[in-house]
Amino acid sequence: MSLNGTYENELAFQADRRKATVEFIKIVSDLWYDKSIELVLFRNELIDRNVSDILNLHEYAGEFVQKPISIFDSVEIAQAIKTLDVPPAKLDIGKLTFEFHLEDQKYSNATAFVADKLKGARKIESIKPKDVVLYGFGRIGRLLARELMAKTGKGSQMRLRAIVTRGNIDQVVLEKRASLLRNDSVHGDFSGTVITDLKNSALIINGTTVNVISANAPEDIDYTKYGIKDALVIDNTGAFRDQEALSRHLKSKGVSRVLLTAPGKGVPNIVHGVNHLDYDPDKVDIFSAASCTTNAITPVLKVIDDTFGVKHGHLETIHSYTNDQNLVDNFHNKYRRGRAAALNMVITETGAGSAVSKALPSLEGKLTSNAIRVPVPNGSLAILNLELEKATSLDGINTIMKKYALEGNLVEQIKFELSDELVSSDIVGCSAPAIYDSKATIVRDGGKNIILYVWYDNEYGYSHQVIRLAKYISKVRRFTYY
Repeated sequence: MSLNGTYENELAFQADRRKATVEFIKIVSDLWYDKSIELVLFRNELIDRNVSDILNLHEYAGEFVQKPISIFDSVEIAQAIKTLDVPPAKLDIGKLTFEFHLEDQKYSNATAFVADKLKGARKIESIKPKDVVLYGFGRIGRLLARELMAKTGKGSQMRLRAIVTRGNIDQVVLEKRASLLRNDSVHGDFSGTVITDLKNSALIINGTTVNVISANAPEDIDYTKYGIKDALVIDNTGAFRDQEALSRHLKSKGVSRVLLTAPGKGVPNIVHGVNHLDYDPDKVDIFSAASCTTNAITPVLKVIDDTFGVKHGHLETIHSYTNDQNLVDNFHNKYRRGRAAALNMVITETGAGSAVSKALPSLEGKLTSNAIRVPVPNGSLAILNLELEKATSLDGINTIMKKYALEGNLVEQIKFELSDELVSSDIVGCSAPAIYDSKATIVRDGGKNIILYVWYDNEYGYSHQVIRLAKYISKVRRFTYY
C-alpha cells in the first residue's frame, strides 16, 4: 500500500474512533441522568468529558493494564450496561472491558458478561438522598460545591441545599460568591451555570436553588425553615476543630451529622478507604476527614506496611502555599510563614506523620515529618523515606503498588502514574488523593530502605476524599464495581 493510502486509512480510523467516542459520551450521560449509573475509566471521571479527554484516558488505561483498551470495546460494554436493569451504581468500565478480554470465551456476548459481573447489584438496598450544608465557602468549600452540583444527577445521593457564610448578604456579596464559584485560577471555569437570586438569598446552580445563609454561630441557624432536614453539615471554616466546638452544629434544627475538613481533636479522623469502616455512622455523629497530606500518604503507607512492614521512616512534604501564609512579608504568629509565600520556600511543621497513626495504629511513633511550603498555588508532593521489615526490589514495590491501584479497597485512593515527565501542574485535577510516581521510586542496596514519591492535588484530590467520606456517613454509597 502506498504511503498516501496508509495516511488515508489512518484518517478514516481516527474519524471512526471519534464518532464512537461521541456515541460513548451519550451513553455515559444517559446512564447518569436516567439511571444514576456513573461510569469511570480506572477511576478517572467520564461525565462532562470531551472526545479528546476520553481518547486520552483510553490510552492511559491501555498502558496501565498493558493491553489495548479500545473505545469500541467501551461502547460495547456501555451499551450492554444500558440494556440491563441495574440500580444506581458506580462502575469502572475500564476494569469491565479488561476482564471481558480475559474471559470473553466464557460468555456468549457482552450483555451476558456484564449481567454476570453486576449480579451483586440486585442485593443493594435502596438509598435515601441526603441534604448537605456547606459551612464555609473557601477553597475546599467551593470545590465541594462544584463537585456536588456537577454530580447531582437525579438527586438520588447528596443534595447541596445551603451554604453558610458570615456577614451581610447583599447583591454585591452574592455576586462575588457566585463569581468565585464560576471562575477559579487553578481549577478553571465551573462547567455549569451560577445565577444570583437576591430576593431569596440564594445561588441558582445548574438550575437548582442553594440557599446562602448568613450566621455568626452554628446554633443560631434553623435549617428546617429552608426545608432542610436530617442534614450533613460539612464544616470547612477551620474555626471549629474539636468535639465540643463541632457539637454546636448539632444544636441547629435540621442537622444530624457533622464532617470537618481538617484534622479534628476528640473525633474520629478518617482516611476514606483505610479506616472508615471502623466507625458506624449510625453510632457516630461527628467525623473528621483529616488533612490533605494524611489522605495522600496513608493509603500508600498501608500498602507498604501490610506487604513489607515498616520499621520507621521520615515524611517530607513539598506543599503548595496556602491562604494562612502571607502574600508579602508581614507579621505571622508562626515562624517563617510571615515571609512572602509566592517568593520563598518556607520550612514549616506538619502533623501528618503522627496523624497517620490515627488511621493506621501500627505506625504509632514510627514516623517523623516536616514540610516545605513552595511557590506554587496547588499541587504537592510527599517524599517517604522508609526502613522496611522485609527486603524488596524496585519491581517488587511497583508491582504491589500497581496491584492495589487496580483492585481492592484502595482503588479510589491510589493512582499509579506511568509518566517519566510528571511535574506538579500535571496532577492538578486528579481525584485520587495519592498519585504514586512509579518512575521516581528508589530502592537502596539490600532492599530494606525505600524512597517513595507521592503527588497529590491538595485541593481537588482531598475534596473528593471528603465527598467519599460524606457519602459513607450519609449512607448513600451506591453499588460499585472496581
